[in-house]
Amino acid sequence: MANVAFMTTLVLVSTVGLFVDDRVLLNESTWLKPLKFSFAFAVYSGTLAWLLTKLRKARRFGWWFGTAFAVFGAFDVAVIALAAARGTFSHFNAREDKLNQLVQTVFEYGVPPLLISNLVIGVLVLVQRTGDRALSWALRAGLALSTVGMVIPLALLPMSDVGEGHTVTDANGDEVPMSAGHGIGDPDGTGMPLTNWSTTGGDLRVPHFIGLHGIHVLLVVVLALTASATRHAWLRDERSRAGLVGAVALGYSGLLAVTTWQAARGQSLVHPDSSTALALAGVAVVTVAAGLAAVVGGRRRAARARQELVTAV
Repeated sequence: MANVAFMTTLVLVSTVGLFVDDRVLLNESTWLKPLKFSFAFAVYSGTLAWLLTKLRKARRFGWWFGTAFAVFGAFDVAVIALAAARGTFSHFNAREDKLNQLVQTVFEYGVPPLLISNLVIGVLVLVQRTGDRALSWALRAGLALSTVGMVIPLALLPMSDVGEGHTVTDANGDEVPMSAGHGIGDPDGTGMPLTNWSTTGGDLRVPHFIGLHGIHVLLVVVLALTASATRHAWLRDERSRAGLVGAVALGYSGLLAVTTWQAARGQSLVHPDSSTALALAGVAVVTVAAGLAAVVGGRRRAARARQELVTAV
């Protein structure tokens, strides 16, 4: 929660920076990147803080890894803000000045502990129930998705078109050599509003974002199903809610797989080809089928329970 407080403060500082600092990096405010990272970390750290209170076993063990996530996450986002304040790039910056070397060192030694901490907490959740079936499946699938989302940029980074010799201009007008990048197929292409994801080529940030926030999507689904259970008797059966959560998790995993494949082929999210469209359609069909199976099963169990109650009376 200290991490959440720090990130929330940084969100406010970055928001002010958007309005009072007119410097830009690749046609967007220098403060937009720390704003997005601090907001994402505030949400995710808050989720982990809540999740760790649900552990029934190894709670102290989970506390240590949660603390590691908070500490290294704070350092990682702090150096992103530092680079923004200097008007230069944080990720993949190959300049040899001391401050940039500090930023790259923090990334080198700070990112792996984030991945490991998230993975360990995911395993702790996997081996024990942290709520009813629906919530347990949402947390397990969500943490798995977030871990995969963290790994994807590292795994696909060698496919990036940005390599040695590629330079960009920072907010100070200086040429900055880049060691790598997010783009595949067209690293200098046009970016979307706000996200800056490429509209002309593949972008590793797309599956990274989708995977990282899978846990939040699934938790929202659990909340919606729990609220709907007050009006629909068949949803009061936790097996029915768990089945629907499983269907959404299956579909979301398919979406993550397809967008990862799409980015790896150098294709923009907003310009899918026929193969990508067909794959997305397949994911949609499987998801709907799994959801319908969960609904039918839930309604049958509810009808059977009502019949047994009538018979007993």
